[in-house]
Amino acid sequence: MINLMSSLGDGKTALLEATIKRLRKSLKIAVIEGDLETENNALRIQTQGVSAFQISTGSACHLDAHLVHNALHHMAIDGLDLLFIENVGNLVCPASFDLGHHRNVVLLSVTEGDDKPAKYPVMFRAADLMLINKTDLLPHLDDFSPDHAKQQLHNLADNTVVIEFSAKNGQGLDEFNPSR
Repeated sequence: MINLMSSLGDGKTALLEATIKRLRKSLKIAVIEGDLETENNALRIQTQGVSAFQISTGSACHLDAHLVHNALHHMAIDGLDLLFIENVGNLVCPASFDLGHHRNVVLLSVTEGDDKPAKYPVMFRAADLMLINKTDLLPHLDDFSPDHAKQQLHNLADNTVVIEFSAKNGQGLDEFNPSR
């Protein structure tokens, strides 16, 4: 079980869509989606041919173990190889809650700023992996340095792996293998 966390709009659902396309023939995958409202993301994931269950939190800024446990009762999990939890978009709350997951993966978009690991240390310190997304936009941005973002992360968590990629064009995505 992988807890996928980031700010709003960093590309969590796009990453899941691209990952499912790459791995669905070799792995049985399912997704739990967390958002304040709507089933938009769960519907996007279901079009990829995998099971997805939407948790609408109302006003809560994160998922918790009780919500995840309840979602599992609505899903066919027998034989699952990989379960993603797409947490509510927020860099503050989600890292503080144990969902019963095995790994924390944090997305950082190049449109956000390379200082986010230093500004939100709880989130990034908890990360087993940091993914820098939307690298296809780097030629248009002069204020984001992947090296600076990595240094900010490694000041908090020296051994955390970092992968740079673009969910939009797939560049670098082959390095992300959540089944390892």
